[in-house]
Amino acid sequence: MTSIHSITFDVPDTAAADDFYATAFGTGAHVLTRAAQAPTTGFRGYLMSLVVSQPSTVDSLFDTALQGGATTLKPPAKSFWGYSGVLRDPYGALWKIATSEKKDTGPATRDIDDIVLLLGVDDVAATKRFYVERGLPVTRSFGRKYVEFATAPVTLALYSRRAAAKEAGVPIEGTGSHRLTIDADTDAFIDPDGFTWEDTHRSTR
Repeated sequence: MTSIHSITFDVPDTAAADDFYATAFGTGAHVLTRAAQAPTTGFRGYLMSLVVSQPSTVDSLFDTALQGGATTLKPPAKSFWGYSGVLRDPYGALWKIATSEKKDTGPATRDIDDIVLLLGVDDVAATKRFYVERGLPVTRSFGRKYVEFATAPVTLALYSRRAAAKEAGVPIEGTGSHRLTIDADTDAFIDPDGFTWEDTHRSTR
């Protein structure tokens, strides 16, 4: 099975960004940064999702992110599917913090159950086929609407670009670099939507 070990963001100041991600989310080695100034405008084509156990944990993570300089795109609220909110971090990445629960079952925690990288792609079926041919096993698939792969510790999922932008609460338009690299135990490649994969752990295995 192909594992996604971490996501690396291109940021202008790695020390400040590392401090933000550690303080706001506590994602540890699963979210890394590197110094880069690749040009980009508008929607970068992806959404990071933190799945947690209950609404109070959503609120806790959301609040610390805002205290660190993030901005609200969708305030946390109940929905048919649970409870969630969306924000933009100080470095331009979009984050959804969500739980399937609508009521707390215990004290608030800072625990994250799952980290999901949701790619907004031009053709869900074609991109699904591309990844399946590279050996990524599908765990959930809903036609051309949503696909999820078994790539723990970071889960890979696909939406259409339009659906991903709607989920994030931002306009669909965007150009330039994704400013993101997917770090996995696989040969380096670029997928049909321009997302870069690298094996940054090869030298340590």
